[in-house]
Amino acid sequence: MERNEKDEENRKEGQEGGGKKAGALPALDFSAFILSLSTSALMNLGLVENPVTKKTEKEPEVAKQTIELIALLKEKTNGNLTEEEAKLVDEVLHELRLWYVKLAS
Repeated sequence: MERNEKDEENRKEGQEGGGKKAGALPALDFSAFILSLSTSALMNLGLVENPVTKKTEKEPEVAKQTIELIALLKEKTNGNLTEEEAKLVDEVLHELRLWYVKLAS
């Protein structure tokens, strides 16, 4: 069997099995993206352990930049989010800003 035929066969098998492999990541949507950024900011504030290093790392300037990025996304997506997405962004920004002021001072 040639390489292209094997690739096609593997592709079809993946589709027949629902297209999901064990350990596959969930589909990425806007809410998941915001929560990912939020987790990153919490890690940089030293509130969440880095899953790779298994250590808490405090980098408030990086956390601040991530919070500003979420604020920028809020501004740029204004009027284009669902009610739930807009509420999530507002709540995440509120919580992250409170933690930043508390921990970076």
